[in-house]
Amino acid sequence: MTDPVEPAATLAVARDDGSMDMPLWLPSSGSGPGILLIQEIFGVGDWIRAVATELAAEGYVVGAPDLYWRIEPGFAAAHDEDGLGQAYAMVGQLDVDGAVGDTLAALDVLSGHDAVTGAPAVMGFCLGGTLAWLAAAEGDPAACVSYYGSGVSDAADLAAAVTCPTLLHFGGADPFISSEQIATVAAAVDTLEHVELVVHDGAGHAFENDRAEQFHDPAATVVSRAQTLEFLRQHLGT
Repeated sequence: MTDPVEPAATLAVARDDGSMDMPLWLPSSGSGPGILLIQEIFGVGDWIRAVATELAAEGYVVGAPDLYWRIEPGFAAAHDEDGLGQAYAMVGQLDVDGAVGDTLAALDVLSGHDAVTGAPAVMGFCLGGTLAWLAAAEGDPAACVSYYGSGVSDAADLAAAVTCPTLLHFGGADPFISSEQIATVAAAVDTLEHVELVVHDGAGHAFENDRAEQFHDPAATVVSRAQTLEFLRQHLGT
């Protein structure tokens, strides 16, 4: 993955108890469909910024809200064992309901930005994969892409509330998400034609994160990234 570029701006997302930062990346055209990119447990760090950079290069306006803002604004852990421990400690303090509210508020701010054409999508990894699913159930994004959200199976009963086109990625060898949990999600979305679930055989958790050597699966990443970009082109355009 390419090195991240600096965001074009940082937007403020007003909440009742303060303000959350949301770095914003713009495509070379200056405008385009919007994507709300939701962080892993590592925070809005080097890898999420690299993903945002690449999505902007594909023609999207990308906002990445700092969902740890109430705990430690700007937190970004390294993708090593020490960083993983710090990230677990941070996510253990996160109020999920509050994070969903923050996500929906960020989606509204992104939707109202002059550079964004049409309704934005939500896209998240790990923690963000769960929050993308929950935001799709509670909000009205144009589309949803959820990568290996460990909480999606616990919220599978919300499937009927997810009405936007949705792409769910899971690793078939994920030690944090069992085959039984994936089966629960698959059963919940089985009759929903607008929801696609893909299981990447042999891939573990966080397989797209090439900054985390303990997780990254290059072969699965090539496949999943192509699927995601095609999904986004189909439902958002560029």
